[in-house]
Amino acid sequence: MDSKDQRRVTLQHTFQQLREVTSSSAIKKASIIVDASKYIQELKRKVEGLNSELGIVESSSSQMDELPMVSVETLEKGFLINVLLEKNKPGMLVSILEAFEDLGLDVLDARVSCEDNFQLEAVGGDSHKDDSINAQVVKQAVLQAIKNTDD
Repeated sequence: MDSKDQRRVTLQHTFQQLREVTSSSAIKKASIIVDASKYIQELKRKVEGLNSELGIVESSSSQMDELPMVSVETLEKGFLINVLLEKNKPGMLVSILEAFEDLGLDVLDARVSCEDNFQLEAVGGDSHKDDSINAQVVKQAVLQAIKNTDD
């Protein structure tokens, strides 16, 4: 199986996992992503509701703007990495991509928005097949890359 076929199979598997997690019945990739986005928004509303039930109040919105949301999910042959910051910073994307390179992750697919806020969704494949790289290592590398753009 050549690398294009392998990437296609991996991507199909990733979309199938996304369909299962979000309970989506969509077949087209764009529809699966839309369903996943709606699912994430639904989860966000639930978290906000639970936080308000617990009496957790945000101390200030400016503090929340500065906190990055980084999630890394382990896939069969790599990672699904999501990054969300309320404010974009110069060099953010380059810094994160350099962190991927330092870890030996090949970006197989990515979606980025850097206009007002910073959003990144990337599928990274481990080209070195290094067992020491796990989701936590990737997350820490991304957080460090974000911190480096602050300096």
